[in-house]
Amino acid sequence: MKLGLHLGYWGAGNDAQNIVLAQEADKLGYDIVWTSEAYGSDAATVAAWVAAHTTRVDIGSGVFQIPGRTPANTAMTAATLDTLSGGRFRLGLGLSGPQVSEGWHGVRFDHPMQRTREYVEIVRMALSRDRLQYDGDCFTLPLPDSQGKPLTLTIHPVREQIPIYLAAIGPKSLELAGEIADGWMSVQFSPEHADETLGLVRKARQSIGKSMSDFEVIATTSVVFGDDLEACADSLRPGSALYIGGMGSRTMNFYNQNVQRMGYEHAAKEVQDKYLAKDYIGAQAALPFELLDQISLIGPPARVADRLQAYAQAGVTNLTFTAVGETIQDKLTSVRMMSEVLDLSGCAS
Repeated sequence: MKLGLHLGYWGAGNDAQNIVLAQEADKLGYDIVWTSEAYGSDAATVAAWVAAHTTRVDIGSGVFQIPGRTPANTAMTAATLDTLSGGRFRLGLGLSGPQVSEGWHGVRFDHPMQRTREYVEIVRMALSRDRLQYDGDCFTLPLPDSQGKPLTLTIHPVREQIPIYLAAIGPKSLELAGEIADGWMSVQFSPEHADETLGLVRKARQSIGKSMSDFEVIATTSVVFGDDLEACADSLRPGSALYIGGMGSRTMNFYNQNVQRMGYEHAAKEVQDKYLAKDYIGAQAALPFELLDQISLIGPPARVADRLQAYAQAGVTNLTFTAVGETIQDKLTSVRMMSEVLDLSGCAS
């Protein structure tokens, strides 16, 4: 199992810190550093900035929003980033949700599975420098009855194939990731529920005659070191309450639905009810410690090392984490300690 570092959203006042963390991960031999986007800073610009300030570590989009770019634009961006970084870019894609897709990008959140399938096919076609001609249910290139013509990407990525990862939560999207992607980017990953989640990915791989040997499983989590487990969990409550309670509408919050599938139906509903009523403190308090402990890494180094073994045994190939802390020194300590803990756990590849 390898280590990845997730820098989160840029522009929240921690920009200079993120470069320091990325450089530390680069120095320590981390596998990858991920950038992300919602409706603030974009992930591509930040990825270029991080690539310019590092030398070895891979840079990944975690994730580019599918409704925010045409497939051809995503291929152009990925090829450019791969070239600028010397072959260190990995492409993570995600659908986002209807609130962002329809409210921010003006793109209907319809036929999400088919749209993702066609999107990835077009991106791969463009990156392979094939002439772009495509006739799908969601995308048609060139447009019919137009002056459009089939075009070819004019630059050459460093690598023959840029890895493509799909962020997936629901059952159908998990199956799609196993079928069409080079890897799965998970959130709220729980080793205890890997049979239900990663099991769907494996089944999809088997259905197309492929194994998991050439497929990456990225478990994205948060890490808080400390002897007081409750205090460690408390530092994760604001972010977890935001995602489970407010990242999406009442009827379509994928993170909330995922927690329900994990057996926390009552807690998920209570967190959402309180969050949407703007009772943010109450929403945080309604999060069970057991849930936070399942989807995060908390506690002293020995406890985290034991937990890493569960992730590795579940099939995770890359443990990507957000370093939680009040100061840059706290976060740097976590980045350094995770490298030591991985060796301690015996899971280092």
